[in-house]
Amino acid sequence: MTDVQLILKNGKITTLDPKKSEVDAIAINDGKIVATGDESTIMKLATNTTKVIDLNGRRVIQGLNDSHLHIIRGGLNYNMELRWEGVPSVSEALKLLKEQADNTPAPQWVRVVGGWTEFQFAEKRLPTLDEINKVAPETPVFVLHLYASAMLNRAALNVLGFNKDTPDPPGGKIQRNEKGEPTGLLLATPSAAILYSTLGKAPKLPVDEQVNSTRHFMRELNRLGLTSAIDAGGGGQNYPEDYDVIKQLHDQDQMTVRIAYNLFAQKAGEELEDYKRWTEMTFPGDGDALYRMNGAGENLTWSAGDFEDFYEPRPDLPEKMEGELEAIVEHLAEKKWPFRIHATYDESINRLLNVFEKVNAKKPFETRFIIDHAETVSEKNIERIGALGGGIAIQHRMAYQGEIFVKRYGAEAAKATPPVKKMLELGVPVGAGTDATRVASYNPWVCLGWLTTGKTIGGLPLYDEKDVLDRKTALSLWTKGSAWFSGEQANKGALVEGEYADLVVLSDDYFKVEGEDIQWIESVLTVMNGKVVYAAAEFKDQDPPIPPALPDWSPVKRFGGQWRLSENRNAPSLQPLQSESAMCACSNSCGMHQHSHAWMLDVPINDKDKKSFWGALGCSCFAF
Repeated sequence: MTDVQLILKNGKITTLDPKKSEVDAIAINDGKIVATGDESTIMKLATNTTKVIDLNGRRVIQGLNDSHLHIIRGGLNYNMELRWEGVPSVSEALKLLKEQADNTPAPQWVRVVGGWTEFQFAEKRLPTLDEINKVAPETPVFVLHLYASAMLNRAALNVLGFNKDTPDPPGGKIQRNEKGEPTGLLLATPSAAILYSTLGKAPKLPVDEQVNSTRHFMRELNRLGLTSAIDAGGGGQNYPEDYDVIKQLHDQDQMTVRIAYNLFAQKAGEELEDYKRWTEMTFPGDGDALYRMNGAGENLTWSAGDFEDFYEPRPDLPEKMEGELEAIVEHLAEKKWPFRIHATYDESINRLLNVFEKVNAKKPFETRFIIDHAETVSEKNIERIGALGGGIAIQHRMAYQGEIFVKRYGAEAAKATPPVKKMLELGVPVGAGTDATRVASYNPWVCLGWLTTGKTIGGLPLYDEKDVLDRKTALSLWTKGSAWFSGEQANKGALVEGEYADLVVLSDDYFKVEGEDIQWIESVLTVMNGKVVYAAAEFKDQDPPIPPALPDWSPVKRFGGQWRLSENRNAPSLQPLQSESAMCACSNSCGMHQHSHAWMLDVPINDKDKKSFWGALGCSCFAF
């Protein structure tokens, strides 16, 4: 046997191997698992060159795999974005916004681009335009709320030239005051194009900083236990030019997340031409185990897009959809390309399947296809998907929009959104993901918490207890389940001999923590391809170095990404928690109460204490 390079011992290692579900130790060589078992047996494989890490009894799982993540586009922009993932209150969100606005030089913008919802906040509301303008009077600000709306401050309106003569775009609305002037609120009614196009006018990073940004985004995902992702393309993500950065990182051996990528049609009316060109340029499977081409979608044709904005009524797809989609699917079937397609509502899925069945009758599908999202898919259509050899990629969008869905369609309708247990009972492949970074957070633990508790991040129970997944089943959707969607189910998804050595040592035991605490789990040691790509806590000395986030004003350099409950702040911050009062929204001490606000950051929010002097959110003099 070749020398074993790495052994992890003294852990509670969940293998997802039915023959050996939990072991103490694991041996790794050349990026793959050599053996698993009890510590005494595995340690016999060690040589004088084997690196041995004691796991101190921590829970270990297979590396998580997001079956629907906009990781390539997200990476290009991550360093410019202020993240509100997990931030506990509007007041805290505004503090972050103010500090970043003060730190952002012209002509750059402050961007809060998705991953949050008002229901996560103690106040259970959105920030107001007046509040945003007060904390950021001079720096342009763009705050995206789901795929429903965006808030622009006055500085952004001025930079964009929006005024009373600016027309509403198709499918979108610019809110106006009594004088006809834009207020700063953009509404998707229901098309999100107004949101995309406005964000697209903001400055971009130069290529070297896009490279740095992508590295930091992958590191943030590693910190949350992600080792693989399937990139679902995205609007404005052109092939091949917008893939140059991730290809550069691959060629320089700097990948810390395995990526299988899909090609997303960009311009309405030219989708078939895109796919005819791309099918001559590349083929699914091209690449290697770290970076490979996966197929077409999630957008095959713009006419098939049903927007998941539950603030608005369900949109009907145009009559031309079937003809456009049929031509594209016929071409993909002929070229033996897997494909995936966005579909929120059962009514849309029904029409899509009519097209797929028609094409399949003429040219049987020789590879997989994927329905993405499927919040309201019916049992009948699940069966049709299975009969055609398809799978369903589900995400935790309802964790962010459940309250909105219930308000429009009712609690009863929300009980099967999506019907994951029914999909599994019917034997259809199911993979889990996030659809991040805009409509929901990239944090996989929010999804695992939603799958296993049935609750939104605002705490609303959506599903009957019988339809909530047990933790092992939910984990399998994030590992072996997602591997099917890139055709890699034989190579990854379980900690068994011969599969990829991708694993995560957890901060807390996923199988023992309270349900509401699952969303706060993170990694303390992430191994991808047999190499440590992230380490913290007692393993911090194993952490590989990474250059500081660029540019210097980057929100990532200042705040990091997802809010870290254990430190009561975003993570990782380069500043001590109480370094100076600038960490608070006001840069000076409070004139009325004679306290500097930085010390309040260590005071936990008590959302039940609404009547005492400090109230639920601390001193009410904050910034207003």
